[in-house]
Amino acid sequence: MAIDRTGLAEFLRNRREALQPEDVGLPRGKRRRTSGLRREEVAILCHMSTDYYARIERERGPQPSERMIASIAQGLHLSLDERDHLFRLAGHTPPPRGTDSDHISPGLLRILDRLEDTPAEIVTELGETLRQTPLAVALTGDLTQYEGPARSLGYRWFTDPATRALYAPDHHPFLTRMFASGLRGAATLRGPHSRAAGLAELLLAQSEEFRQAWQAHEVGIRPHETKRFIHPQVGAMELTCQTLLDPDQSHLLLVYTAVPGSESYERLQLLSVIGAQPPR
Repeated sequence: MAIDRTGLAEFLRNRREALQPEDVGLPRGKRRRTSGLRREEVAILCHMSTDYYARIERERGPQPSERMIASIAQGLHLSLDERDHLFRLAGHTPPPRGTDSDHISPGLLRILDRLEDTPAEIVTELGETLRQTPLAVALTGDLTQYEGPARSLGYRWFTDPATRALYAPDHHPFLTRMFASGLRGAATLRGPHSRAAGLAELLLAQSEEFRQAWQAHEVGIRPHETKRFIHPQVGAMELTCQTLLDPDQSHLLLVYTAVPGSESYERLQLLSVIGAQPPR
């Protein structure tokens, strides 16, 4: 499939000019004259240099990689149909849709962008964090940095002791059962060749604790609405977790709040002040 440089450039310019800063969580500024987003703003959203993005819009430079096109599609808040169109214009086959897709719907992104003062994250059904608010990073660290099986919180629970340090110790036995139950349910639902089944196979080979929990054949164990975190700077917090589901891709928007006036609320407020120093 050949790249359509003119079509690609025109489509990107059209989508960029249709977006306003507030649509993507950016400040507008008092003296703004640009009708849509500036190229440098799109570059920031897409995690690439302004020069690289500008060359695509000017029909110059090498063919963008699939990874770059995926980043542009997410940065411009494209729908799945628009994402697929962008891939084809760039000369690539669109990625699969459904539960294996990391492309977040524009609707979930618009909500997340407006939660600046709240810990919130978008995760897959396997507990892979796709996007976090700054306060969520301050609460749990940057969970988008992981690669491979370690992207899954359930996998890290059984293989990375540092993951457990973020949660109250008396909740650990329940979380062990919950993660094993959730993975069993996902593996059964998605089939023996799914990523969920692959994670289960890895954990069966690596973790005796997981093997014992897996052998119990528990399913349907749901997360508690109240989660107890242990933060290294501000201490213990009880946060209520509200969930919004994107049924098309099984992505979840998790929003964490504290009861106003509670000690956890005060500590969350303190965390918002020291948020530039996430836990390590």
